[in-house]
Amino acid sequence: MLHNRYRAEGGEERAVNGIEGLLRRRGHEVRRLERSSVDTSRAHAARGLLAGGVDSAQVGRSVREFGADVVHAHNLHPLFGWRALAAARAAGARTVLHLHNFRLFCAIAVAYRDGGPCFACRGRDTRPGVRFRCRGTVGEAVVYAAGLALQQPHIFDHVDHFVTVSHAAKERLFGLGLPRDRVSTLVNCLEGDSFAPRSPAARGAYLLASGRLVEEKGMDTAIAAARAAAAPLIIAGSGPDRTRLERLAAGAEIRFTGRLPAGELAELRAGAAAALVPSRSEEACPYSALEAMASGLPVLGSDLGALPELIGRDSVLSPRAVGAWSQAVGALWRDPAERERRGRENLATARSRFAEEGYYTALMRVYAS
Repeated sequence: MLHNRYRAEGGEERAVNGIEGLLRRRGHEVRRLERSSVDTSRAHAARGLLAGGVDSAQVGRSVREFGADVVHAHNLHPLFGWRALAAARAAGARTVLHLHNFRLFCAIAVAYRDGGPCFACRGRDTRPGVRFRCRGTVGEAVVYAAGLALQQPHIFDHVDHFVTVSHAAKERLFGLGLPRDRVSTLVNCLEGDSFAPRSPAARGAYLLASGRLVEEKGMDTAIAAARAAAAPLIIAGSGPDRTRLERLAAGAEIRFTGRLPAGELAELRAGAAAALVPSRSEEACPYSALEAMASGLPVLGSDLGALPELIGRDSVLSPRAVGAWSQAVGALWRDPAERERRGRENLATARSRFAEEGYYTALMRVYAS
């Protein structure tokens, strides 16, 4: 397993941990080679991005010493790069690249700008990222634009198989320039103990929204909808948007918990009536929606990215349509029987689609290919 950890930890780190744990439980030998952007100076990160990675010889040595059959890579940038894939192949391993977001084409990975999705950078044309200063400063934007453009064809040449995490993300990536000839879709899976025995939604005492507190998660829409419906709301997560969101929530029955350990977040879901996922970016496969469904909760989400295919088209709304959100939240909050019905359906869907067994079978097909 290869992974360059992000400065802000998110769902990709969870997916990497989950896949490694699943493989170990099934009897496979796994070694992880990990680097971290947190421990890296911006100058060193820039050198890695522009050079196609640093110290690729370490990857080759690890593959040979371990006798690895497969190198399963996740985030490559900025420290692994395409040279890590080339070194893995030269050492005798096959390569899989797991695409959890749009980082092959987008300097900030989430493809979000000015209040909505942005896919201006396509193929090797990453100049819009410089024009819009997506990395904040001109210098860093130039480095990322050049690095992504330089590395892209080499990555395509050195990956034996790509994995995307939803059909929506796959189609979007195809449109951006991902090769179509060696791609599989594996929706994120959940651990065996993640599934509730029954839906708690009918007796739930509050609405729940969880995730990083950044503009693209749309938590202000959740706040406005809960306020209009006079429904209590708990927001679990941390991030730079918290101060603004707390001002918007002033005077309403809305509580911010900060980022919680997995066990405490599971307890919150067990007491909730419904979950809200009002993202303004195209989520590739958000754990917040998967976990809510596996907990037996009805989920209202935005009509972007993978959410329609995950939670159903009858449960999605435009992320900017605050009035529609308020009506939908209010109707659900006032109808315990409907919450229980939808929660029960979501639980059944989650058990059939997000369980480890099916995921493991599909992953073995990818490796066998």
